[in-house]
Amino acid sequence: MADTDGTIYLGTSVKPELIHLRYANRHGLVTGATGTGKTVTLQILAEGFSKAGVPVFCADVKGDLSGIAVAGEPKDFLLKRAETIGLTDYSFEASPTVFWDLFGDQGHPVRTTITEMGPLLLSRLMELSEAQEGALNIAFKLADDQNLLILDMKDLRALLEHLAENAKDITTSYGNVTRQTIGAIQRRLLVLENEGAEHFFGEPALKISDLMRTDASGRGLINVLAANKLINSPRLYATFLLWLLSELFEELPEVGDPDKPKLVFFFDEAHLLFDDAPDALVDKVEQVVRLIRSKGVGVYFVTQNPLDVPDKVLAQLGNRVQHALRAYTPREQKAVKTAADTFRPNPDFDTGQVITELGVGEALVSTLEEKGVPSMVQRTLIRPPSSRLGPITERERAAAILSSPVSGVYEDLQDRESAYEILAERAARTAETATEKAPETSRSHKKGETFTGLPKELEDAGIQILKSYGRSLASSLGRNMGDGGAKIVRGIFGSLLR
Repeated sequence: MADTDGTIYLGTSVKPELIHLRYANRHGLVTGATGTGKTVTLQILAEGFSKAGVPVFCADVKGDLSGIAVAGEPKDFLLKRAETIGLTDYSFEASPTVFWDLFGDQGHPVRTTITEMGPLLLSRLMELSEAQEGALNIAFKLADDQNLLILDMKDLRALLEHLAENAKDITTSYGNVTRQTIGAIQRRLLVLENEGAEHFFGEPALKISDLMRTDASGRGLINVLAANKLINSPRLYATFLLWLLSELFEELPEVGDPDKPKLVFFFDEAHLLFDDAPDALVDKVEQVVRLIRSKGVGVYFVTQNPLDVPDKVLAQLGNRVQHALRAYTPREQKAVKTAADTFRPNPDFDTGQVITELGVGEALVSTLEEKGVPSMVQRTLIRPPSSRLGPITERERAAAILSSPVSGVYEDLQDRESAYEILAERAARTAETATEKAPETSRSHKKGETFTGLPKELEDAGIQILKSYGRSLASSLGRNMGDGGAKIVRGIFGSLLR
């Protein structure tokens, strides 16, 4: 719970273990083997931040975290833990919760546009090769130069088809593009669609401000992403969370070091972000984590093994909760040593040994204290949550969605004019013009005519129109952009700076 002195109570060691809100935007790490209590720790952290008036975003990978939306029940083992740690004012209450779901089944739909996601994250999502990523960058550059909106997957397919059909002309200005490379990207798009990514791309796009709300009593809303289905597409899951983090970084203003965070972002199953990630992507993640604290955002990575997080990112995580780790294999033994070495030592025990001995609901805790100095690591009994342990029912979830402050805002998909419609309209207009100019006698094949039945001069003119119409798209799109054709500017991950 949040105390009046600006702290969040985690549990008790030889003393109460607290996260100081003024240092909570200096990020954190929650690690431990499966079944050791990471989800409960995430739950009590989210409760504490919410009570302190800090909005929270977290992913519910197993479905257990959804219980945060309803009050808990006075079960014996919870009451016993509260008594053991001296939590005398323990009570049960729900936290204000908004449910989200990329697929729109267990929460409000979450969408962005392909233009906003940008080529770097989209390449990561589709697992493109270097050559394919280069071709995708050319496609985005072409769209940017022509102010061509790519809102959903059919827009991207239309753009790629346009790129393939005009590859020879485009190569002169943008670089080499082959039809084979475009075909490979199109096949990866099909795989992406089969994973359900088409639900994610489109409008209305998510507004970051809707994740940063408080309720009437001043408590921060806890935004829970239903991820039990999404986690079956791990690359989509990791890329979505990384996109959301980049949007926070790009949209929020600088606030320095506030008295408490503006938002706390929990990145569960963090290893999925870094598995096989190229160095360039890891560098950008490290840069975002390092700089986003000045936007008032605290990022907390949740994963099984501290080795899952690269050293240059790990070094940015000041508040740490380490649950039990096993040490049966050489890699597990290395993980234990890595975890132990990242704590400020406690002369009363061997940190590495204790990590392997911790029980369920126990953890080693070290948080930032005065002047941002890490506290000495302590063996801690984690406090019980005030909300329900375990998932909510379908009826309870439906009621929470219906009463949500964003109910009805994102449910209806919009499809305004964009790349697909503009390209299709231009092609149809070109074909119609060619047909109107064709003489009636051209229905029969005569000397000097081509296979279309049109005079060769007219067919050549039509081909030139098809080749050049892309260059005139900007003026048409300007009506939709409403900004007179302003230059599109991209941020650190290639998504748009609004």
